[in-house]
Amino acid sequence: MSKEILNLEPKAIWKHFYSLTQIPRPSKHEAACIAFMKKFGEDLGLETVVDPVGNVIIRKPATPGMENRKGVVLQGHLDMVPQKNSDKNHDFVKDPIETRIDGEWVKANGTTLGADNGMGVAAAMAVLEAKDLQHGMVEALFTIDEETGMTGAFGLQPGYLKGDILMNLDSEDEGELYIGCAGGTNGNINFKYNEVIVPAGYTAYNLKITGLKGGHSGVDIHLGRGNANKIMNRFLKEAGNEFGLRISTLNGGSLRNAIPRESFAVVAIPSAHKDGFIAKLKTYEAIVKKELSAVEPDLKMDAVTTELPSKVMDEKAQKTFIDAVYACPNGVVRMSNAMEGLVETSNNLAIIEIKEGLAKVLCLLRSSVDSAKADLESQMESVFHLAGAEIIFDGQYPGWKPNPDSPILKKMLDIYNNQFGKVPKIYAIHAGLECGLLGGVYPNWDMISFGPTIRFPHSPDEKVNIESVNKFWLFLVETLKNVPTK
Repeated sequence: MSKEILNLEPKAIWKHFYSLTQIPRPSKHEAACIAFMKKFGEDLGLETVVDPVGNVIIRKPATPGMENRKGVVLQGHLDMVPQKNSDKNHDFVKDPIETRIDGEWVKANGTTLGADNGMGVAAAMAVLEAKDLQHGMVEALFTIDEETGMTGAFGLQPGYLKGDILMNLDSEDEGELYIGCAGGTNGNINFKYNEVIVPAGYTAYNLKITGLKGGHSGVDIHLGRGNANKIMNRFLKEAGNEFGLRISTLNGGSLRNAIPRESFAVVAIPSAHKDGFIAKLKTYEAIVKKELSAVEPDLKMDAVTTELPSKVMDEKAQKTFIDAVYACPNGVVRMSNAMEGLVETSNNLAIIEIKEGLAKVLCLLRSSVDSAKADLESQMESVFHLAGAEIIFDGQYPGWKPNPDSPILKKMLDIYNNQFGKVPKIYAIHAGLECGLLGGVYPNWDMISFGPTIRFPHSPDEKVNIESVNKFWLFLVETLKNVPTK
């Protein structure tokens, strides 16, 4: 296991980030990390609490002379998104993350890195451990399960935290300050169908789409990357119409908040059309690669003969389901009128699974405008109701309304300008930061979000810029030193 990141500056952050990479912590499996953080706080002699849902809270008193400053809550989430390349043998529940330095970046070896949100957690740990910083009272709030349901933020109760300012350390562009985020909703579609015996004279294929970049379904949704589920569905429709293709099983995507990178299907084709089917696949691959050439140069489609399945989806249901998925919105639905360059509303057609008489579609809808999110829900509901499917929306979480008059925002604009000679940009983000939920529990908080530069989170291409980590740390330290008085 490479430890070369331990030599990077600031060592105060990188040593803790390295420790986090050694603790498997995919969403829903944070027990070991919770225990680690609890011990970390207790070993420092700091007040440490694990709340009923598993959030860890560590409180550090103000340093001498700083007792009159407003209390700061440094917040990050313990879990990480488990995504890996299909050829990578890695168990996220058991195996540590393998890190490597690639020029100006730190990356992982074929998996997500966990910089989202390991860098924010590591920075908070460095503040808690430091003996040479000046700051008022600091509380570190480490939430759980941010990536798959915000369980920790939903479960946080009043009375645990005493601070006045929330600094969410989960943004991904150094030099930018975030003051708002989108809300989200899970879309769950179930479509029942009859299975029928495979007709005589058919040949079966394992059909797969690989090589897509994927990425964060909020942060990267505007990049126009390929969605494996949409690409697969388009081909299934064309091959169904032309060759009588029949679906036995389909499995595409793995997480709601990750743009699907791969899709796999077992299909059956009349044997007389085998050559035409393979030719069609290669033609289709070339068409899609040309359409997505600027963003998906490594897209690959393959079909390999396999054992004939016993059953396939009945023909009428297959056509109905494919048409519904074809019509389902995916990607950017609307850009914001209020803030240039910001996605307002989107949908990620995240997961499709077909097997044993049930087709499932799981989506993540996001919007910074509640009425627009409701309209998108209604649109999707209409599409799938016409197909005879059941659709349920759950897991709703609120957005975070921007406050351009935030006192901590104004203070941090001046601090950054004095440190680095430029004024940071102010943004809202099309992703589900926990601030909306946390601010509902602690409405007195003045909230802001910032962090180092991270690219391609939620994908095996995830990487964090080394220089930006140092600037992020210097900015955080100086901000804590200059927090307003009570």
